[in-house]
Amino acid sequence: MSTTEAWTVGRLLTWTTEFLKKSGSHSPRLDAEVLLAHARGCKRIELYTSFEEEPDEAVRKSFREFVKRRADGEPVAYLVGHKEFYAATFEVNSDVLIPRPETEHLVVAALDRAKELGVSPVRIADVGTGSGIIAIIMAKQLPHSQVTAIDVSPSALQVARRNAQLHNIAEAQISFVEGDLLSPCPPEQQFELILSNPPYVSAAEYQALDKTVRDFEPKSALVAGPEGSELIVQLIEQSLPRLVPNGYLIFEFSPMLAEKLPSMIGDGWHSPLVTKDLSGHPRIVTLQKRG
Repeated sequence: MSTTEAWTVGRLLTWTTEFLKKSGSHSPRLDAEVLLAHARGCKRIELYTSFEEEPDEAVRKSFREFVKRRADGEPVAYLVGHKEFYAATFEVNSDVLIPRPETEHLVVAALDRAKELGVSPVRIADVGTGSGIIAIIMAKQLPHSQVTAIDVSPSALQVARRNAQLHNIAEAQISFVEGDLLSPCPPEQQFELILSNPPYVSAAEYQALDKTVRDFEPKSALVAGPEGSELIVQLIEQSLPRLVPNGYLIFEFSPMLAEKLPSMIGDGWHSPLVTKDLSGHPRIVTLQKRG
């Protein structure tokens, strides 16, 4: 390729895709498109009608910086400041985990159970809310719900509050509470649904994570302890007295914990329902309190 050839949108995407592939990206073309669209201030689909256009130097400079940081392992979602989840866009930064498609299974399970319970308003707790994705989607899908979003990280709660504003969720419908698991809620507060994507990575698993996760996403939102099950056990114990009879605790967990699950669940629950993710791994646990 001639060195005098213009750096068009098409050429930038082709070169960057190859560069990011060599750097270890699992989705180099998608990464290149998302980053170039962000640098140009356009939608990704608009790139397909702009292959012959030559971005100006300011755009190319911004794009080069994004590509360098991506090649060093920084996640695309942090570079562009947002991530899609359940067909909606959410702000994310290094204070919160990046939403994963697996967590959408939790939302689907929760919406099904809310419909099954048939109460209004349905009272929901989102424990370890992070960026607020679960709490906000539930609030949007169930306009008459009352949602309590809890997180131990004040920085994460700031992101969650901004996302609630972004999605026009009224303060009267969703409240943000700082604290560990359910401990900041009054003892008498009751819920029909308690939802959580808690830290469930063991210390050993953490060392084996991809560097894009290990080096950039908040460790406190990933690692539960040496076994990975520590916070889930606490969550199960704390949830039982907080749920109404026949209420549900629904949480995401590691497939590595599947064999330990029966020993993690105490008395007072019906048999757990385990939902597999798209890869066929056990991922979501639904526990119903006995009536």
